Amino acid sequence: MKNSSWILLVVMSLVSCTTKSLPVQSVVSGNYQLTDYTISDNWAALPQKADPSDEVPAPLVAGYLKDTTVDVFFIHPTTFTGDFTGSWNADVKDNGLNKKTDASTIRFQASAFNEFNLYAPRYQQAHIHSFYTDQKKNSAAALGRAYADVKSAFEYFLANWNQGKPIIIAAHSQGAFHAKQLVREFFEGRELENKLVAAYLIGLPVEPDYFSQLPLCEDSVQTGCYLGWRTFRQGFEPEFDSSFRNSVVVNPLTWKADSSYADPTLHKGAVLRNFNKVYYKVSDAQVHKDLLWVSRPKFPGSRLYKSKNYHIGDINLFYLNIRENLAARVRAFREKEHTH
Repeated sequence: MKNSSWILLVVMSLVSCTTKSLPVQSVVSGNYQLTDYTISDNWAALPQKADPSDEVPAPLVAGYLKDTTVDVFFIHPTTFTGDFTGSWNADVKDNGLNKKTDASTIRFQASAFNEFNLYAPRYQQAHIHSFYTDQKKNSAAALGRAYADVKSAFEYFLANWNQGKPIIIAAHSQGAFHAKQLVREFFEGRELENKLVAAYLIGLPVEPDYFSQLPLCEDSVQTGCYLGWRTFRQGFEPEFDSSFRNSVVVNPLTWKADSSYADPTLHKGAVLRNFNKVYYKVSDAQVHKDLLWVSRPKFPGSRLYKSKNYHIGDINLFYLNIRENLAARVRAFREKEHTH
């Protein structure tokens, strides 16, 4: 990863650094225009156009085989950062912001899911300020506006492209905040639940009681379930308030929700600063309460990275584990389909 892209992802990690509670999930209100998802430029990733999510790290190219029978709907994290100037929501026509999004999360995160049809909408994401401001009404409105776009994009995706194919939901940070609501609204207890391979809700808390029916994924091949984690240095207890310390966790090395230790031999590969370099066996992992604890990852220059908050690497650190798990769950989903 070039230094500039690494910095972009570090900035994205600020979403999880606040010690204040997340805003409550809001009801969309106010007069504003939804993004027009008939326009391909309003999608950061689409199967029918070339975009950074299509890229495959060089060591993986030889074994790359795309399965077009499954769809992934990816919701990117916060890239609308920097000084808050009063604009609570991003403009999807902001070319500079779009380039930043594409160079960071779309290339380095969404690409982990690109063995299947990948759809990632641009949306009127809430400014990072929304996650730690005391202006709760404005924050809730900003997040509500962002979710309205995500929902509109998903409805367009369903109506025009999905055509009944199995669906994987994947999201990180602010994206996971919206994905939780999307899964609860469109999948849980509804017919579409039968098409859910799994929901990867990564980087923000998923409260144990958030879903009333949808089960937690508790092994590597369970389908119709959800999972997530937040990554921190072993022994580190972030000073989040109690509402932010309430989450289920699945270990991406074992795909179990228990507290068993997973040593680095289970780590399949990470994609970090250099997109075309894969680092193997760089990390262990263990569930600790509501967190995923890892030892300091081992890769060139890692000792210079002093942060104990690895939100930046929630997906990148486990890039190959995620790719392999996606394939395993899709196989299990197909087998279950054939037996019914």
